[in-house]
Amino acid sequence: MKRLDDWKPRLRQFLAEQGDKQFQFGQQDCGALAGGAIEAMTGENPHTAVAGKYKTMAGALRTLKRLGHDDHVAYTASLLTEIEPLYATFGDIAVVDSPEGPALGVVVGAHIEVRAPGGRGVVPLTDAVRAFRV
Repeated sequence: MKRLDDWKPRLRQFLAEQGDKQFQFGQQDCGALAGGAIEAMTGENPHTAVAGKYKTMAGALRTLKRLGHDDHVAYTASLLTEIEPLYATFGDIAVVDSPEGPALGVVVGAHIEVRAPGGRGVVPLTDAVRAFRV
């Protein structure tokens, strides 16, 4: 995927629009956040392949397995180039551990915006366990 020329303002707009959207599997989860960010930057949303096809984490895993991926992190790895987490820059996708399992987030400077069942939040980039260049 190639970033559009105006990707930075598009990504900032997308992130600003996220506000306090409530977590909902299949609609407002970490995959939707990452997919929406990728779409803002490239015009392509990889989450559309699975959006609305699951309502639980177990359902998400079943849906991704039907597409040939073990989980949402493996799906992301199939689309983007993996990089060292501390080399991630604005707009890259990062993976952080959460009590519910790994969550995808969007790198915003020295932090990662994430959306998990516990809510939307910001964690330090140093919490990333994996990262992917968009």
